[in-house]
Amino acid sequence: MRYDDDAQLDASEVTDQRGRSGGGSFGGGGGGPAGGLLPMLVSLLFRGRSGKVSWVVVVVVVVGFLAVSFLGGGAGTSVPVAGGFGEPGGPPVAGTSELASECRTGADANTNPDCAIVADINSIQAYWAGGGYARVARVTRGAAPTYQRVDTVFFSDRVNTRCGSADSSAGPFYCPADDLVYIDLTFYDQLRQQFGAQGGGLTNAYVLAHEYGHHVQDLLGTEAAVRTRQGATSDAVRLELQADCYAGVWMNHATAPADGRPALITDVTQADLDGAIDAAQRIGDDYIQGRLGGGTVDPDSFTHGTSAQRKKWLTTGYATGDPTRCDTFRTDDLG
Repeated sequence: MRYDDDAQLDASEVTDQRGRSGGGSFGGGGGGPAGGLLPMLVSLLFRGRSGKVSWVVVVVVVVGFLAVSFLGGGAGTSVPVAGGFGEPGGPPVAGTSELASECRTGADANTNPDCAIVADINSIQAYWAGGGYARVARVTRGAAPTYQRVDTVFFSDRVNTRCGSADSSAGPFYCPADDLVYIDLTFYDQLRQQFGAQGGGLTNAYVLAHEYGHHVQDLLGTEAAVRTRQGATSDAVRLELQADCYAGVWMNHATAPADGRPALITDVTQADLDGAIDAAQRIGDDYIQGRLGGGTVDPDSFTHGTSAQRKKWLTTGYATGDPTRCDTFRTDDLG
């Protein structure tokens, strides 16, 4: 995947808090979501919403075995999080001056991984602001209010949010209480090293496009309507598959002008798409439970969908380029 060398980047859509101390307690003082009962070594991916916040998949490696935990108040929580993620923090303090000076054009995105993420965020939001959100809102809500741009916060180790305190083991997430996406960029290393994903530029963008899909769901009221939090056909699974589909829709439009701006991304190859699909399959409930966890696959505990389902809905979004085709809540065939 390549970026237009002459395209202008907008680093104001990122708040860079790396190197800052997030502070606060996580999980009641245990250094991780197990509240000190289990040492968390690595975790993954993607965030869903339950009450104030849900976290989609957290994989915990503990002395020779791997257990799957679902953080937050949603069904399927196997490890309780004391005090609702600790004490909520205030809004992040902007720390983007260095990033803004480094990430000015697409040429910077082609040589600097941090700038590539900035470009991805700009592209994702340009699509939704440039008509993607209005299209799905007309069908879902009968009206098309304006898409609300939100920032992504880069953090290291730990961060305070209005959803509570979190550390990097939680993986990327969207906090609806402060309308921000959060990511520790070392997550991309974990995705390759711990889960064996191919990685690559579009894979990195897919992670963020999925989180911005949750923001779209929040704006549309989709997440607020979720009732069943666990099970193969639960609302939680449908929510995550829809966010994957929304990510695929953006991929379809990634090389097209949007929101009155030229396209930031000039080239998305089949190899790029294969890498993103590979990542999606490695975070399916069945893959995590059966292969990474080495245990029995239990569909009744699913919260995100199988590998095949995640592939299906990501590719559905990419093939159609139409967010209205992502209605996972009105189909009996999730894949």
